[in-house]
Amino acid sequence: MLKEIDAVVNCAGALQDGPRDNVAAVQFDAMSALYGAAAPSLRIFVQVSARTDDVATDTPFFATKRRADAALRASGLPFAILRPAVVIGRTAHGGSALLRALAAFPVITPLVFGQSRMQFVSLDDVTDAVFDALSGDIAPGSDIDLASDQTLSLAEAVAVHRRWLGLTETRTVRLPGLFARLTAHIADLLGRLGWRSPLRSTALEVAAGGISGHARDSGRRLLTLAAALDLYPAGVQDLWFARLYLLKPAMFATLSLFWLLSGIIALLRFDVSAAHLVSAGATPTLAAIATVGTSLADIALGMGVAIRRHARAALIGMVTVSLGYLAAATVLAPSLWADPLGPLVKVLPSIALTLAALAILEER
Repeated sequence: MLKEIDAVVNCAGALQDGPRDNVAAVQFDAMSALYGAAAPSLRIFVQVSARTDDVATDTPFFATKRRADAALRASGLPFAILRPAVVIGRTAHGGSALLRALAAFPVITPLVFGQSRMQFVSLDDVTDAVFDALSGDIAPGSDIDLASDQTLSLAEAVAVHRRWLGLTETRTVRLPGLFARLTAHIADLLGRLGWRSPLRSTALEVAAGGISGHARDSGRRLLTLAAALDLYPAGVQDLWFARLYLLKPAMFATLSLFWLLSGIIALLRFDVSAAHLVSAGATPTLAAIATVGTSLADIALGMGVAIRRHARAALIGMVTVSLGYLAAATVLAPSLWADPLGPLVKVLPSIALTLAALAILEER
């Protein structure tokens, strides 16, 4: 496979096991196969890894990276291992996205591990290091930490991001460790449904111990966090992203509960639900069939939107079904549009929320 390839750069990684990720397969098995497939003429294998001897060392994320790095050293291939700290670039994902979201939190800044020490490196500095490894300026056999020599607390890092977003300072509120454990359990559960939350237990274990690197080992002058952010002045799109980031799970949870409860309540109060259709002119048999069918559809959509691989189809289904409900009700019972309780009018904001959720579904 790599017969005519003279250099390989590996940046693959997975934070935690889930329906969409297998940490061992991505970070060790695939790498071992790649080492074996490399031609003897390979000039350099650049491994973008992580510091694996500091905190959370026993987690599958760091354990498999450590094994893959050791296997690379033992493979006989010319290599360079780069170990970046928290990477800051123009776009955000995972931990860097969470930093922006915390920075945009209104009124207060809620933090659990506010005093944890962190180091950062700009994406430009990482790509420069990769280029240097490919060009030979970084000697084969090198193992280099990439981190600015500036160490910040998590609270300070969030404050830097807040200034970058153009927001005024807020008061930091320290949350108890119980909150972190509860959040991690919920995020791990969502991870089993395919959602890659940066609040899963592996990430919080790392955050509790801090993220650092031995900048003195690299011999490189790397940008501080503020300088890295200054390379990409924040625009309104960055503020929107930061504010929507923590709203996204709330939006999906709201939609899931709304549709689940709609279907369940309709079944629990079957006679009342069917009676509404009978009063609109349906026969009792048709009303019963329609009540069961629509209730099961509501429940299926509520469950589907909670599962990442089915979320897009479920959201589209919600909009389609909602429009179908409105059309049917308009034909069968147009007076409901004037009902003081607004049973049809209230469907419209539900459709709007669904469209908003569909717009921000993708992670990258």
